[in-house]
Amino acid sequence: MAASDLRLETRLGARRKPRRILSIVSNTTELKGIPVGFFAEEMTRAFLMFTEAGHRVDLASPAGGAVMYDTHSDPRTPGGAYTDDLISLGFVNHPRFGAMLGDTLPISAVRVEDYDAVWVAGGGGPLLTFRDDVSLHALIASFYETGRIVALICHGSALLLWTRLSNGRFLAEGRKWTGFTDAEEAAVNAAFGMTLNDYTIESEAARVAGSGYVRRGPDEPFAIRDGRLITGQQQYSSGITAELVLEALDEA
Repeated sequence: MAASDLRLETRLGARRKPRRILSIVSNTTELKGIPVGFFAEEMTRAFLMFTEAGHRVDLASPAGGAVMYDTHSDPRTPGGAYTDDLISLGFVNHPRFGAMLGDTLPISAVRVEDYDAVWVAGGGGPLLTFRDDVSLHALIASFYETGRIVALICHGSALLLWTRLSNGRFLAEGRKWTGFTDAEEAAVNAAFGMTLNDYTIESEAARVAGSGYVRRGPDEPFAIRDGRLITGQQQYSSGITAELVLEALDEA
């Protein structure tokens, strides 16, 4: 081999300041007779990326205690659509991480000052369990108003329909954000043969004064960062949304 054919390539990994991130998922509820929780990948992919970056992640839910993957997104569901989700499969079978699903931290025990960012996953539960949870709305507002990063993905972005800041304005007012679209809702309804949700993020966003809701095509990975507010459209956006969080933490 000629010397001119040789190539030397070197790379250095990024050194990051260790941070603490609170990951919030929905408690289990029932949707049209179906038990629902949170979308597996929307928590686990970000969890892996954050921990690999050297950050500590705590898992919480509004009520605390046991939580569950949505059956639809659970890789253990026989013949399911996400049987190849090795990250979620590895998480639930991990002796330490899997145990977190049985004993999440209640948000009433959360001290905002202990964290640098909050991540909220979507799934079947949030539209039902987050809507009237004023304590959760206040917690998200507190994260934002104290200069921390707020990241919401898919149906987790529904919190922007209800979360108001201390001045009474919606957190979403004047900010660009995204979440599960009406077209994506229609595809899910067709797959299940029924209308699952009585209202949707995209349709409800229109009533939030000054809301800058934006979207891309169905199932297209899309995430947007508007300052300290970071949102992802759906599960296919988990990775790129988490990348935006890591970038924001590096800047903080």
